[in-house]
Amino acid sequence: MSRGLLKSTSVVGGMTLLSRIMGLARDMVFSRLFGAGPLMDAFFVAFKIPNLLRRFFAEGAFSQAFVPVLGEYKATRERKELKELIAGVSGTLGAILALVTAIGVVAAPLVIMLFAPGFHGEGDRYELAVQMLRFTFPYILFISLTGLAGSILNTFGRFSVPAFTPVLLNLVMIASAIWLVPLLPVPGLGLAVGVFLAGLVQLSFQLPFLSRMGLLVRPRWQPQLAGVRKIGKLMLPAIFGSSVAQINILVDTLIASFLQAGSISWLYYSDRMMEFPLGVFGIALATVILPGLSSNHARAERQAFSITLDWALRLTLLIAVPAAVGLFVLAGPILVTVFYGGAFDARDVLMAEFSLQAFALGLMGFSLVKVLAPGYFARQDTRTPVRYGLVALATNVSLNIILVLALSRWNFPAPHAGLALATGVAAILNAWLLFRGLRRQKVLELAPGWGRWLAQLFLANTVMLLLLLWWSPADSQWLQWHAPERALNLALLVFGGAACYLGTLWLAGVRVRNLRMQS
Repeated sequence: MSRGLLKSTSVVGGMTLLSRIMGLARDMVFSRLFGAGPLMDAFFVAFKIPNLLRRFFAEGAFSQAFVPVLGEYKATRERKELKELIAGVSGTLGAILALVTAIGVVAAPLVIMLFAPGFHGEGDRYELAVQMLRFTFPYILFISLTGLAGSILNTFGRFSVPAFTPVLLNLVMIASAIWLVPLLPVPGLGLAVGVFLAGLVQLSFQLPFLSRMGLLVRPRWQPQLAGVRKIGKLMLPAIFGSSVAQINILVDTLIASFLQAGSISWLYYSDRMMEFPLGVFGIALATVILPGLSSNHARAERQAFSITLDWALRLTLLIAVPAAVGLFVLAGPILVTVFYGGAFDARDVLMAEFSLQAFALGLMGFSLVKVLAPGYFARQDTRTPVRYGLVALATNVSLNIILVLALSRWNFPAPHAGLALATGVAAILNAWLLFRGLRRQKVLELAPGWGRWLAQLFLANTVMLLLLLWWSPADSQWLQWHAPERALNLALLVFGGAACYLGTLWLAGVRVRNLRMQS
């Protein structure tokens, strides 16, 4: 079982790594062509709104409600009933999303006013965001149906296709930025059209794979179907519980719209760098363990359920903690190497560095939430994460106001970093509440050896931290180097830090067998 999950996690992680690399290439194109200013602020808001809803209707709340029910049907029902469920879910979800999309396109001015009120009164930025949203909003429909198809493929162990699909998003958006933008009269509008096209391409890519499995069925409007009603019942609270981090980031955007121009862009670029390790491993691991946990629950295999969660937690800490340390220490070098140049200048690097370091402090919280939340959703418990999410959201909003006001009063040059810090603190709190809840419900029983494991991780991360602090040149030196020099030196630091980390773990007694799931 452990080898199968490791292999599946490696496949998803590898495909996600490719997607994240292409995402970095996309953001490099954006930063060099458009920098961090009013145009990109408008685009990031117009793209963030459908992205938030994507987390609700696609890989977030929907998949966490759909996969357990689909897994239950797969394990206990006939093939005919399984296909009927897929037809009912796709038809019902598709119809609802079509209506939401139509409303969003028509009410775009009101939506921008709601999510970025600071834009109002700034004619150019507000009007551009409204025009862009009318092209980006249909992305919700396309990507949510893509998420539906991906959930089916994941449930049947076909992890590579859904994991590769986001690569297409990045390729289409890169092409749009380079070739489509110059053809349109409104600067930057080509980016929004690229989002629309990317959603359509991703959905079209997955359909043939469903067809080969015999699961490409005609969608039907069947809201009264028992399985559809069950998914809807599970999904409503999961919409909030699984997306607290995204709501927190949206709150950040709302407040950032009142700060200096460029704040939204700086938060976006730093968030993208934080999402890199989170997406490559945290989301990949969560994607892989959810179907297995759902099967464990359906078959009443409580011990296997607990062992899987315990194993996932150990692997998460193994990756997330050094990633957070590396992001914090190397925030400046990473941003200079990836984004500096063209319209993205030294001040943009500095402003994004502040928020990236703040995000890095919360990376472990973001990663643990991804792994702990399936422990509830696999048992079809979506109410408990909602309660914890409400606490985390209230904490985030309160800290947002406190930190931004405090940093502004102290004349700190980057008050937007307070938003990133508040989001990270809220994620850590959310993770702790989820962990404590699983322990209290006796769903998660920690295996022996956790004290030794934490001590080994602490030692290895401390040694790596000291090495990176000693070895990394000042930010001013990175700005003076040419791009190849920056890339080479960053690669040496990353691989040198990783080698130091792994070497220290080995000297401390950690072996590959320690990473296997206990029987």
